[in-house]
Amino acid sequence: MKHLEWQLRERRAGNDYRVFKTGFADGVNPRTGSTTTFSLIECPDWVNVLALTADEQVVMLRQYRPGIDKVCLEIPGGMIDPGEDPVAAGLRELAEETGYSGGVAELIGSVAPNPALQNNRLHTVLVRGVEKTGEPTPEEGEVLEVHTQPLASVYAAIKRGDIEHALVIVAFMHLKLT
Repeated sequence: MKHLEWQLRERRAGNDYRVFKTGFADGVNPRTGSTTTFSLIECPDWVNVLALTADEQVVMLRQYRPGIDKVCLEIPGGMIDPGEDPVAAGLRELAEETGYSGGVAELIGSVAPNPALQNNRLHTVLVRGVEKTGEPTPEEGEVLEVHTQPLASVYAAIKRGDIEHALVIVAFMHLKLT
């Protein structure tokens, strides 16, 4: 595999956008020796939470996504704080965004969301046996609608395009593989 690896040389900072930073790196082509400048996005790791009630209802959210100018059907999730464990981050995000907590939590998968540009990981946390224990406390920039739907209906919702967020679909694939 060494014959496919580019040698990254000089790295330069770009801009800081609070939730991510841009940067650039010069890479040497392993086949031709020519140099190409790569654009990079430095992000904190993220977590997605598949929260299931005792009767196999999935805790879901609807929220507006400006990138596609649309309200999307998703699962709770967010950025992992520096030094925070993905499971702890998942439980925190679940409580903040939905008011659900409890149950047994485990990490069921981890992927590179976009390795062509990004340096981070997305972790999927499964929490079984959650209950509504409080009211959501979303961040200032979040407007969320919480509901539940049967786990058995989720894959049909994905097939219909009702759930189209790729990182949410990955979480349900991780669940399928457990």
